[in-house]
Formats: sequence, structure tokens, C-alpha cells
Amino acid sequence: MKNLKRILLLILIALAIAVFYNYPKLNILAGYSAKNTASSVFLAGRSLAFTDANDNNFSPINITFDKINTAEKSATGSVYGLLKRKAIYRDGLGAVLVTDDFDITKPQLTPKRSEPDNVTPFPYGNADHKDTIFANIDYTKLNETIDTIFNDRNQTRSVVVVYKDKIIFEKYDAGFTKESKQLGWSMTKSITGTLFGILKCRGKINLQEDNLFSEWENDDRKNITIHNLLQMNSGLEWNEDYNTISDATKMLFLEKDMTKVQVNKPLVGKPNETWNYSSGTSNLLSGILRTTFDTHQEYLDFWYSALIDKIGMNSMLVETDMSNHFVGSSYAWATARDWAKLGLLYLHNGEWNGEHLFDKDWVRYATTPTPTSDGWYGAQIWLNAGGRYPDAPKNMFSFNGYKGQNVFILPNQDLVVVRTGLTKNADVNTLLKGIVNSIKH
Repeated sequence: MKNLKRILLLILIALAIAVFYNYPKLNILAGYSAKNTASSVFLAGRSLAFTDANDNNFSPINITFDKINTAEKSATGSVYGLLKRKAIYRDGLGAVLVTDDFDITKPQLTPKRSEPDNVTPFPYGNADHKDTIFANIDYTKLNETIDTIFNDRNQTRSVVVVYKDKIIFEKYDAGFTKESKQLGWSMTKSITGTLFGILKCRGKINLQEDNLFSEWENDDRKNITIHNLLQMNSGLEWNEDYNTISDATKMLFLEKDMTKVQVNKPLVGKPNETWNYSSGTSNLLSGILRTTFDTHQEYLDFWYSALIDKIGMNSMLVETDMSNHFVGSSYAWATARDWAKLGLLYLHNGEWNGEHLFDKDWVRYATTPTPTSDGWYGAQIWLNAGGRYPDAPKNMFSFNGYKGQNVFILPNQDLVVVRTGLTKNADVNTLLKGIVNSIKH
């Protein structure tokens, strides 16, 4: 009996030590699972079973166990029952990971939304597009090309191809339709960047402004400009790694206010000379956007009235953190068609149905390669100037997100291509090549 007690005591001690040393990792795993489950179930309308079998079914997230509370609109993620995290869904604000001291009954400001236009055809409304047959398109080749990216290896969920403002091809994986909201992950950064373009066009912001934060007043960080932040070229320290405990994962799954994390990082390079991809920077930009408005309500409304609802991306919802700031790095959800609308806005140089939200100069600025990025990055937008997709045009640019969310804009071909999925390893280069070659110009 004494030996049994000793063995049990040793097991408990071993478990305690394991939890102690792995606590940050377990915290992030449970947090990812809870947050993703709450968003998937209550925002995107998927089932818990589907979410666990697909969105959360990858290592190491698949060691978590998820439960939902439908009445409370919450999800709980746990790792072997040793650590639990909770996320709640709030109408208009999306899902958010919460701490034990978070008052879920406290009223929150929510964005004011416009009524969707369900009468006008796509792209200027949400009604079905008018079928158009183009004589210069080889539809057989187009169909064959897109079929190749819908398989288990590529894990594609949707492809929408828009040519001359018309949807010429649209396909969804089983369980998804044109109404399915899909998480854009870092495509959200391009939403954040576009808002600065709108403010610049209105004369409301100076991209060369420096001395941005009191914390930076007494060191070289005071020289960082909004321009540097938009180009991810501030020189600030940041580790963007989703497979480890990194700055990015700690921010997304541990922080209450994600707009402040990058503020506290030191310089490890020189502004305009040290490109480093950083989700912390995009959330810092979300915080800067907040400072341009007198009230928090105005900040919340601006994202929708100036851009999202303005161009009819009515399905889109950008989630906020516990401080009610938009997570401008990662958490915008929308249908594939609505993601395509953002691409069309850039294809048309900021003009939408006769109204200029921004001008051609902003598109030129946003798609100019950032110094030291090797032609990969502009201002919150990815570029092909460095030949990342060798068989696609060099002047193509895109909004890209974790696990292979893409909106490709091909100006010379008058094309926008949306692809969403569950793996970044899909052969998108071949997809783009096939689509371009199916159209005779």
C-alpha cells in the first residue's frame, strides 16, 4: 500500500513538473483551440464535430478537447484536462479569448453596419452575378486547371475567378458554399493597410509622421514612421512563428490588448533598412487608427462605413480583442466572393461603382517593394516582383493568409483570383499559370 502511494505521489509530482514547464505551450494550444472553435461554430456556422475534424485537426492542436455552450455562445479548449481556456462570441465583435476576470455581461460597443444590397448583382451587390460567356476563354482548360487544386493534398475550400468584373469560375469543397464565411488570417492585414490608404486620400493622416509613442521618445524608435510600419520595415524586434511559442502566438492567444505588444519591442535594426514580417506591427497600426478618432465608436464604425460595407463586403466581420480593438493582423472572416471584392477595389485603383475610396497613387505606393524585402512585400500587401510565383506575372500582387488564404490581383489580365484552404503548400503557382493561359489576350 505504501509503495502504491509513493508511486501515485511520484506520478503527481511528475505531472506537476510537466505542467509547470509546458504551461505556456499548453496555454497557447488550449487558447487556439477555444478561439478557433468559438469563431467556427458561432460566427461561421459550422458544427463542433466539423471544426474538430477539420480546422482543429492538425498537430499539435489535435491533442486539445473542445466543448461549446450554445446558450452562452462560448467554447472551452483543454489539453488533457490540465489547462482550460475559454472564448466567447459577441454579436458584431466575433469571438475572443477571455480571462477569469473578464465580465462577459458588461455591454460592449459594436460597429454600426449598413443594410446589404441583395438585389444588385455581384460585384456591386450580393445577388447572383449575371452569367457572361467570353469568347476568348478556354473554359475546358479553366475547369481542368481548377479541378487539380481540389484534392486531399491541396485541401482547397474555395476558388473564385473574376474576369472583367464577372465570375467566370466558382467552386467550393464539400461543406462549403458561396455563403460560407472563411477566416482570412493575415489577409486581414490588407484590410488594415487599406484603411490607411482611405485616410491618406481624405488628407487625414501623414504617413511620414514619426514620434508615434511616448515609449519611443528617448531612443531611436522615435524615428519610426507610419510608412515604416506599413512596410513592415521598422527595425523592431519580432518573431513571427506559428509552430512555436513566439511573439505572434503569445500575442494572439495570451494578450488582452494586441495593439500594444509591438510598442514594447526594442530596435534590432534600422528603420527602412530591416524588413521583418510582423503581426504585431499590423495590430500596432490598428491602435494608431484608434488614435485618429475622438471616440471608440467612431473607430469601430470606420472599418465598416469607409471600406467593408462601403464595397458590399457585408458578410465580413473583423474580430476584436478583449480591449475591443480590431485584431488587424489576423481575424477577418468573409465569403470568398466578398474577399474578391477587396481585390477588385485594388484592380480598379480604389474606385468602387463610380466613387473613389483611394486613388491610383495609393495602389502604386502599396505595391512598391519594401527595401530589403527582396521584392516580396509592399505596404501590408504581398508582391510577385521577386518571382515568388514564377509562372505568374511579376506585377501581380496579393493578400495572403496563414494556411494558404489568397486574393491575387493581376492588373494586366483584369483578373482577381481567390483561393482559400487548409494548407499553404497547395500548388498555387500552377493554378495561376493555368488560369492565365486559359484566357487569350
